[in-house]
Amino acid sequence: MAVQEFDYVIVGAGSAGCVLANRLTEDGHNSVLVLEFGGSDRSVFIQMPSALSIPMNMKKYNWGYVSEPEPHLGGRRMNLPRGKVLGGSSSINGMVYVRGAPEDFDRWEREGAAGWSYRDVLPYFKRAENRAAGGDEYRGHEGALHTSYGKLENPLYNAFIEAARQAGHPLNPDINGATQEGFGKMDMTVHQGRRWSTANAYLKPAMKRPNLAVATHALVERVLFEGRRAVGVAYRIGEQRVEVRARREVILSAGSINSPKLLKLSGIGPADELRGHGIETVADRRGVGENLQDHLEFYFQLACKEPITLYSAQSLVRKGRIGAQWLMMKKGLGATNHFESCGFIRSSPQVGHADIQYHFLPLAVTYDGKGLASEHGFQAHVGPMRSKSRGHVRLASADPAEAPKVLFNYMSHADDWAEMRACVRLTREIFAQPAFDRWRGREIQPGAHVQSDEAIDAFIAEHAESAYHPSCTARMGAADDAMAVVDPQARVLGVDGLRVVDSSIMPSITTGNLNAPTIMIAEKAADLILGRPALRAQVPALSAARAAMAS
Repeated sequence: MAVQEFDYVIVGAGSAGCVLANRLTEDGHNSVLVLEFGGSDRSVFIQMPSALSIPMNMKKYNWGYVSEPEPHLGGRRMNLPRGKVLGGSSSINGMVYVRGAPEDFDRWEREGAAGWSYRDVLPYFKRAENRAAGGDEYRGHEGALHTSYGKLENPLYNAFIEAARQAGHPLNPDINGATQEGFGKMDMTVHQGRRWSTANAYLKPAMKRPNLAVATHALVERVLFEGRRAVGVAYRIGEQRVEVRARREVILSAGSINSPKLLKLSGIGPADELRGHGIETVADRRGVGENLQDHLEFYFQLACKEPITLYSAQSLVRKGRIGAQWLMMKKGLGATNHFESCGFIRSSPQVGHADIQYHFLPLAVTYDGKGLASEHGFQAHVGPMRSKSRGHVRLASADPAEAPKVLFNYMSHADDWAEMRACVRLTREIFAQPAFDRWRGREIQPGAHVQSDEAIDAFIAEHAESAYHPSCTARMGAADDAMAVVDPQARVLGVDGLRVVDSSIMPSITTGNLNAPTIMIAEKAADLILGRPALRAQVPALSAARAAMAS
């Protein structure tokens, strides 16, 4: 049987893979195959923004990973949903669009990612974006990725912003603009009432091209090598095993859990670990699967004295009406992710830039939808953004179908506890402001009795949850960095013809949600792969603005 050949083989049709599929095929010169283990995203639960917790909890769309027992969180196993569907995690996430702080990318460059400073990546953020409110020197208006603001119709959204101002925090007209710090509206990847995943934005338009092929339900088992050069991949669909050749390159865009797993299954990783599973070492890279980072958060919840929250929309009858309105008109409560106001502040004056993030929600419920609301209430999701804790992704066996062992090692650094305590106290201060006097009821969680350091620590250990932002497990760095996995061109060190392009190559986690920077990574990597000149670095009039905010 003839072996299929393509110029590029992309593993994973997620937030990065869909972008690459589009960019690598747009001039018609390259043939591309995308391999995705999941299937179609044609589901009302995926496309309707307010249904976000449903696909996140469906085996059909979620890899369903859980962590190993976390030693600093009482041995709890933490849920780790990862998208298993066209669009990947952008098809099951909360649709929050946060680029990260400008300082994050300048830090990347200091950490060895040459060419990835803020001035270098800003043009790629702009190229990707089509902002409903229009473009400016920071925001794009012609890209594939539509972003928009919610309508802030519920008065609690503005109460949250005003309470933050009353507590002494700055207002910010655009947290994705000149500076991130402050409180204001939150962008979402929603367009005309629909989830605007990378499948909708990038992949589906590209699938009309004859030089792009997409195979679903394809479990990639390993990268194929001739010597130290990647020449293709082996995968299976059901019981059928297939090999496909890549004339130019293989690109792993399987995400921060599955990309390091595939590298290891293919012989790239710590030699001792590979040997223990009977895997022949192609390149001894001890950084593969290490440096795992995430955002941990908790829900600060208060009861509401007036029946104005989304609790009124939780009955089956009301949900049916919301669903019907969305199906017919793509409007109403079904057309928003409900994260419409937000904030970024510093945990202490000594911190250089904001390191705490807020998502405000006019409902008291858990993010995954499992902890159902029992009364009218509202909440802020809050957590530190730059934890010093580091975890890892390790193989459980050499079986490609077996889930890897993931340990985040949350709260293993003393500074993490100090930052979480600051989150509790600063949030309590915001909710105590006059802007909430009309609506503020009792503190549901953590509870007014949780005051001391010891009480807060106990609460965090029992109630903190992942914000679902795993990253940094195949970090980008200089060629002489023993823990780096890819170079600043996203090429895997120690081999040829293989790149990794997804959130795993972040040197360190960004300040905020990861979908936007992951899409930016793929936009920039596409130019690197094609050998195109980088977009011209941009330095808007941001220095004065950032300096003013800092003062």
